[in-house]
Amino acid sequence: MKHHLSQKVLRFTKSIIRDMSRQAMQHGAINLSQGFPDFPTSDEIKHAAIAAIEADHNQYTMTWGTKRLRDAIAAKTAWSMGLEFDPEREIVVTVGSTEAMIATLMAVVNPGDEVIVFEPFFENYNPDTILTGATIRHATLYAPDWHFDRDELRVLFNDKTKAIIITTPHNPTGKVFTRDELRFIADLCIEHDVLAITDEIYEHIWYPDPARNVHHVSMATLDGMRERTITINSLSKTYEVTGWRIGYAIAHPDLIDGIRQVHDFLSVCAASPLQEAGVTALGMPREYYTKLQSAYLRRRDYLVGALKAAGFQCVKPDGAYYVMADISAFGFANDFAFAEYLIRDIGVAVVPGSSFYSRPELGAQQVRFCYCKRDDTLQAAAERLLRLK
Repeated sequence: MKHHLSQKVLRFTKSIIRDMSRQAMQHGAINLSQGFPDFPTSDEIKHAAIAAIEADHNQYTMTWGTKRLRDAIAAKTAWSMGLEFDPEREIVVTVGSTEAMIATLMAVVNPGDEVIVFEPFFENYNPDTILTGATIRHATLYAPDWHFDRDELRVLFNDKTKAIIITTPHNPTGKVFTRDELRFIADLCIEHDVLAITDEIYEHIWYPDPARNVHHVSMATLDGMRERTITINSLSKTYEVTGWRIGYAIAHPDLIDGIRQVHDFLSVCAASPLQEAGVTALGMPREYYTKLQSAYLRRRDYLVGALKAAGFQCVKPDGAYYVMADISAFGFANDFAFAEYLIRDIGVAVVPGSSFYSRPELGAQQVRFCYCKRDDTLQAAAERLLRLK
């Protein structure tokens, strides 16, 4: 019998992150693998969704998003990024940031083009790029501070380079790219006429450190980058509604028109009542974001302390809600063997680090923990992890 699957699909595997969640459920393990909160979103946001359904916002919307939501995105972006975008011509609402990314790549990338991706990377980026027929070029982020070598990055840019994908704050490492690093990347993009596709879904989850000037910077705000940057974002992480699947992309009209076209035929539109409720989410007062940041800072410090007490080697991430931890002290052959032991014998689920690399050996002694969980969840996990000693 001939093979019916495409060559593209055969080049990538199922999601390791979601597989670890399934294993966590199977074995009754505490799930510190998949990045979704186990605590509720705010009552105000939930009630807005209920009210939208009851008000019969239940049919198709305009394919690139309701006017109210696009206006809310533009208003919120104006104060958070400091840039004005036209909601009629520069914004498209998608089914989560996941669809925003694949729709963007399908809109701008041709087979044979090259796309640069930093590794370790969020697992969707490689399949997304493969599905466009592009060639992936990886730039390594080096532990423990997750810096990149500027000379190594520079040589990846050439006449075939179409885009570079940047995630800041970064999943899985928690790195927050500095203004200086982004300026270096921006200059390369301008020199080689390359697009920057930035995944900024953790834009409000970063941890101030005056000594190191940690701060989230949007690539589109840098001189020369507004018209060549596609900014991808989502309600999922900031408003703790990962199951709503409301994302969006912001870019120059020439780029957005193509992304809207692809989005239209991928999904038609995002969920109508949840778009309506998204207006309420994006209109939350400024103190909402301050409290969000403080809550995750506290969780970060607790989990990092617990990991070190259990024998892991790790540094405090600057943003997002993940910790990449070194497992070499435990003597396991690789990250998958360790993750399996952790689920079955310790009762905690993590993500094997090699799943975030093009070369698995680079992550063979790393695992990723997430800490977007209730205090009692993290405390129970910490108690179990101490059994490793």
